[in-house]
Amino acid sequence: IDIHGGGQDLIFPHHENEVAQSEAFTEKVPFARFWMHNGFMRLGEDKMSKSLGNIISVGEALRRFSPDALRLFFLGSHYRSPLEYSDQSIEAQERAAERLRIALRPGGGDKGDPVDAGRYRDRFVEAMDDDLNTPRALAAIFDLARDINRGREAGDDVADAQQTLKEITGLLGLAFEDRLDKSAGDIAPFVDMLVQTRSELRAAGQYGLADDIRSRLEAQGVLLEDSPSGTLWRRRRS
Repeated sequence: IDIHGGGQDLIFPHHENEVAQSEAFTEKVPFARFWMHNGFMRLGEDKMSKSLGNIISVGEALRRFSPDALRLFFLGSHYRSPLEYSDQSIEAQERAAERLRIALRPGGGDKGDPVDAGRYRDRFVEAMDDDLNTPRALAAIFDLARDINRGREAGDDVADAQQTLKEITGLLGLAFEDRLDKSAGDIAPFVDMLVQTRSELRAAGQYGLADDIRSRLEAQGVLLEDSPSGTLWRRRRS
């Protein structure tokens, strides 16, 4: 076997017995080339387990958080390390996922210097080659996203860097699917119209009316983000 996995509680006696039995029977050594023993998921002071009844199912978690936020939460800790589940930790990853989405949005200078993403790809590969060190890999990803956003503000060409960011985040299973509700497609044209009206009001110096539009949209769960390339909007996750 190339890779054998399991929880750290199975190292002894289960996996040691498995090695002894399998190598004796097959006469092939080693039984497994790589062992990947994951740390425990904890809920408070206790290990999360069915026997304790303190399980949070994948379905339940996905009803509350986006898949990308959950992936970032798991990948933020090395797989051999323990991980404590908390709503606050995953909510922080929702905000982190949004930063990556913003970095991947179209728009940027086409006349400025291109943002160099090669060093970040190298850091990512080096981290993943080091026993799947996903915390270090994520650090490279967020540093690249920061440089993309800075480059866009400076009018630099970010297209190739965005492609690199999409590539390496995709290797971790991050999809950055649209977080809008299914009903968002019905309201999108109206929100776009209000965002455009607000931009025109700001350009005309009518900041009070522009702020009123922003406040009313926020009351309906629509959040606005002003950037050098324009105003972006998204629905607040319930």
